[in-house]
Amino acid sequence: MTEATRPARGPGRRPGPGRRPGRSETRETILAQARELFAEKGYDGASLRAIARAADVDPALVHHFFGNKEGVFIEAMRFPVDPAVLLPRILAAPRDRLGETMVRVFLEVWSDPERRAPLLAMLRSAMTNERAAALLREFVTSALFGRVGEATDVPMLNAQAAAGQLIGLMIVRYVVRVEPIASAPEDELIALVAPTLQRYLG
Repeated sequence: MTEATRPARGPGRRPGPGRRPGRSETRETILAQARELFAEKGYDGASLRAIARAADVDPALVHHFFGNKEGVFIEAMRFPVDPAVLLPRILAAPRDRLGETMVRVFLEVWSDPERRAPLLAMLRSAMTNERAAALLREFVTSALFGRVGEATDVPMLNAQAAAGQLIGLMIVRYVVRVEPIASAPEDELIALVAPTLQRYLG
């Protein structure tokens, strides 16, 4: 086959040894790399070209799958854990241990590196990007904390104050990494923070 008759290679993964990944696998690779970059640099600091480079694909393929960087961000930032799964566990706690249970559940979610990456990305990006801020607001007001407040007759102001306390703890522990909070045992943090949350929720 001559150069003139050889079919042109469309946008996709750069050629290399081994099995060529399928469409679904390539898409998930792009999303995984995007989550890491958004977590590290925030929305504004992660370019579409950098995402493509990290995923080892042509930028045209990222455009093909997601349209633009905001499209990648929306797909990559889907909640890594379903709030509907967390809610029954939180609400099953006795009322006088609601604060303790919320801290424990949050720390368990954040201690999983795979679930922590998109949460970190959302927190970093919310500081500079309205789309990320809207996703975080949705989580605070509707997806979890608002529903806890409704189910327990806790005023929305109190539920959001509890959310602020927990989000602040996660920023200090996982984003800014202030010691000794960053490396403190989870049980020690629960004992420290739970009474404050209980005051909001009790």
